[in-house]
Amino acid sequence: MPLCYRATAAAAAALMVAVLTGCSGDSNGNEDSSAGHSPAPGAEFGHVHGLGVNPGDGRLYVATHHGVVAVDDAGSFERVSDAADYMGFTITGADTFLGSGHPAEGSDDHANRGLIKSTDAGKTWRSLSLAGEADFHALEHAHGTIYGYDSTGGLLRVSKDGTTWKDRAELAALDIAVSPEDPDTVLATTEHGVARSTDGGKTFTDGAGRVLAYLSWAERGKLYGIDLDGVLHRSTDGGESWEKAGTVPGGRPQALTAVDSDHILAATAGGVYESEDGGKTFTQRLAMQGDAH
Repeated sequence: MPLCYRATAAAAAALMVAVLTGCSGDSNGNEDSSAGHSPAPGAEFGHVHGLGVNPGDGRLYVATHHGVVAVDDAGSFERVSDAADYMGFTITGADTFLGSGHPAEGSDDHANRGLIKSTDAGKTWRSLSLAGEADFHALEHAHGTIYGYDSTGGLLRVSKDGTTWKDRAELAALDIAVSPEDPDTVLATTEHGVARSTDGGKTFTDGAGRVLAYLSWAERGKLYGIDLDGVLHRSTDGGESWEKAGTVPGGRPQALTAVDSDHILAATAGGVYESEDGGKTFTQRLAMQGDAH
C-alpha cells in the first residue's frame, strides 16, 4: 500500500480505497485465546487497529496486527495478549474489552473471529458471537448498544448483548462513530466524505464534505476526525462543520480515540501519540516498527 500521496482529491480517494481494502486476515486459529505476560520483543507490532485507556489500571492499550500491547506512563510496554491480529477494538469498562480480528499463526480458530471479549485487560479472550462469519473492523459501545462495522459484507450491525445482532445498512466504510447524545446518529468515513445516519444505521446519506479516515466522538460532545495526511479536525456541531485542531506526527493514520474532549489518542505509521490539549500538541507514547498490514 502506498504510504504517501500528494494532497489532491484524486489521491485522497485512491488512498481511501486502498485503506478500505488493505486490512484482511488469512490465518486460522482457537475460540478462546490466552496470552502470557511476556515482554513484547521490541515495538514491531505492525498496523495499529485500536486504542483506549483502561479505567481498571489507567494504562494505554493498543490493539495491533500482532497482539494487544499495554503501555505505562514511564514509556515501558508489554504485549499482554497472544500474537493474534486484533482488529475492531473498544474498551467498555474496567478491564473489559471488545474486539474482533484474526487468530495468531498456527492456531486452529476461525479466520474471522466475530465478536470476542476480554474481562482481564486483554490477557484472555472468549468468543461471544459470529465466529467464522464476521470481521469487525470498527466497534463502538454507546447507549448500551454495540455498533460494529463488519468488513466481510460491508455491513453495519448492532447488538444489545453481543450475541444477537440486527443487520443495518450496507456501505463501504473505514470507521464509524456514534453520537454520545443520540443513539440514532451514526457517522461513517467513506472515500467520498463522511456519511450520516439518523435512524441508528438503517440508512446513510452519501458521503460528503471532508474526507476523513477515522472518527471518534468524545462523551462530552466534541467529535474528532483525522484525515489521510494525519491532520486532526474537530467538530462541535456533530460533523456539520470542521476546524483544524492540529497534526499528528508519523504519517498515514491508523486509529483514533477521543478519551474526552481534550484527551486524544492517535496512531500513525510512526507510532502512537497522545494529546491532552485537544490536538494542539502531541507526545509519542509508543514508537512502531514492522509491517503496515
